[in-house]
Amino acid sequence: MTGFNILEQGPLVLGASPTDFQRWMERAFSLRTSRHGHRLLCFSPTGYPYQILSHQQKSRHNFVSLSITGTSCALQCDHCRGRLLGAMIPAPTPKELLEACRQVAEAGGEGVLISGGADIAGHVPLARFIDTISAARHELGLRVVVHTGLVTRQTAEGLARAGVDAAMLDVIGSSSVSRSVYHLDDGPRLMRESLLYLQRAGVPVVPHVLVGLDYGRLNGELQALHIISETHPAAVVLIVLSPLRHTPMAHVNPPSPEDIARLMVIARLGLADVPLLLGCARPLGQHKVETDKFAVRAGVNGIAYVSQEGVDTAVAMGLVPEFFDVCCSLAYQLLD
Repeated sequence: MTGFNILEQGPLVLGASPTDFQRWMERAFSLRTSRHGHRLLCFSPTGYPYQILSHQQKSRHNFVSLSITGTSCALQCDHCRGRLLGAMIPAPTPKELLEACRQVAEAGGEGVLISGGADIAGHVPLARFIDTISAARHELGLRVVVHTGLVTRQTAEGLARAGVDAAMLDVIGSSSVSRSVYHLDDGPRLMRESLLYLQRAGVPVVPHVLVGLDYGRLNGELQALHIISETHPAAVVLIVLSPLRHTPMAHVNPPSPEDIARLMVIARLGLADVPLLLGCARPLGQHKVETDKFAVRAGVNGIAYVSQEGVDTAVAMGLVPEFFDVCCSLAYQLLD
């Protein structure tokens, strides 16, 4: 235990002066090295091409993203409107999903992310794919990560039987943000309930917190981290609002790298023994470079699609970067 209370002390970090925030970061980084050592896990799943001076993906088939709804999503959240599904390989039937997984296995790939759009209640329709997911995991020998949306107890138990390696679930701490952006009433309660269903079923859960979901403003992130802290996550991933064209947030300014860093420090101190990752969804360009450098200093265990500047910062701080062409939600396996 670190004695850090997310809801009570988190606001102190958010409001700290630059000098005081530097001290908070030093505390977080010291905690990170004492609890987790000096490895920095660098992830590059092959849904997107990635190459920096320190690393190049070994195969574009190593860890691919599949959508069981194609580009369809009934929920139509304001930050996405289903556009993120367009980058995934469509696999809208169990037969097509199994064939897509088989192609990955035959190409020597390590695994797949199975995702999809949600229905109006916030559920990705995974139930009819459980047997296929099990076959991909046990017969094809792939690592399988699933982006669930909200889940029922039955779906959680089905995913456990299928042997998924990780279930990823967005957690929102503000009911008003859940309602206005995700179009879900009572979202925080339902997300906590889903976390507990998955946990009780024995599924490794990797909650995601999207920083700046309230049209670029910080609103509910501390509450989301608090909800997560009351469960037993396998890892926690912070992602960042990336304004997308043709969405209501197309012209929104994302949170600053420093504001993101403040939340990473809070997450590190409040979830001391849990692997903490900066995920793949975040703004590009100089914003990404600065966020990556802050993430290293704030004590994350790993970064997806890390910039070369992030790698250089890690090395300068005595960390040892290691590269994996898989989803960052698998960090808990790699740190065992």
